[in-house]
Amino acid sequence: MTTFVPDQGVRGTPRQRLRERVWQLAAAATHPRDPADYLDMFRPLRPGAELRARVVEVRRETADAVTVVLRPGGAWRGHEPGQYVRIGLDVDGVRLWRSYSLTSAPGNGLLTITAKAVPDGLVSAHLAQELQAGQLVHLDQAIGDFVLPNPAPRKVLFVTGGSGITPVMGMLRAGLDRLADVVLVHSEACAEDVIFGSELRGFAADGRLRLVEQHTDSQGRLDLDALEALVPDMAERETWACGPAGLLDALEEQWSDPELLHTERFRTALAEPGEGGTVHFTRAGVTVELDGATPILNAGEEAGVLMPSGCRMGICFSCVLPLREGSVRDLRTGDVTTAAPGDGVLIQTCISAAAGSCDIDL
Repeated sequence: MTTFVPDQGVRGTPRQRLRERVWQLAAAATHPRDPADYLDMFRPLRPGAELRARVVEVRRETADAVTVVLRPGGAWRGHEPGQYVRIGLDVDGVRLWRSYSLTSAPGNGLLTITAKAVPDGLVSAHLAQELQAGQLVHLDQAIGDFVLPNPAPRKVLFVTGGSGITPVMGMLRAGLDRLADVVLVHSEACAEDVIFGSELRGFAADGRLRLVEQHTDSQGRLDLDALEALVPDMAERETWACGPAGLLDALEEQWSDPELLHTERFRTALAEPGEGGTVHFTRAGVTVELDGATPILNAGEEAGVLMPSGCRMGICFSCVLPLREGSVRDLRTGDVTTAAPGDGVLIQTCISAAAGSCDIDL
């Protein structure tokens, strides 16, 4: 039995003291649960609650891409066009986090993300096939510096491929009116697969930008030579590029003025796989056998371990965990990190694979 004893030390205004006593009474009545747990059931988007968003709509963009419209909770701090956000979904009892570019302009109380389903993509498939209006998702604050400056440059070039159009779409929807001279070169397999194709073509028809579509099924891949032919004054334009790693690598290596090039990468380049091994998640009591190419983050999620994660590219460091013993291999560089018993070396599980037996403190 819980006995409520008034706190004689409560200070503040009469309203504050009353609120404090009401909360204490509620805590006594709901023990051992916290009153906030019950508030979350009825007002999950309230200010002060864990940041969540309610799904307003899921609409199809192409055969394999959907846009999810979200109403964020009161703790949402807003975003800049071009930034991305982490979305947390509970799939088969496991909370999985993925990062998606925000495709909406700020200011109307709603957010949109647009996801393209990928082979074996557990979260993207859930977004495209299972998510429904009314459901709640977990949310982090927006991050990222792939944004337009203020004031914007006079001449701008956007170079995108596939789902690389998503951060740029947020910029176009929010700031196209303040851009005087815009060229968008977008690469996709065919016209039907272009995400936001109708809207982009509408911008072009209205004279708000120059749109160049490179359909790789019929025209081949977009490379730097083709880009120079399509945009003769390319060197004069400050450029934002998001798309396949090969295209971004070429742009970064050969761009005449690196200060005028901004790139956003969705996936990191990986080195050749290593030998693999056994991974022990010590506190979870889970052991998995891995090849040398599977990130420890992915393996943990598939085994039902609640893994912290963020961008999944080694950039945001949300997935850092202690390696208590053993060896892991960096999938980007091939470098091996080894920890002796008790060392507790921190590793990024999203870009690390097993290189023999290893113990992860989780």
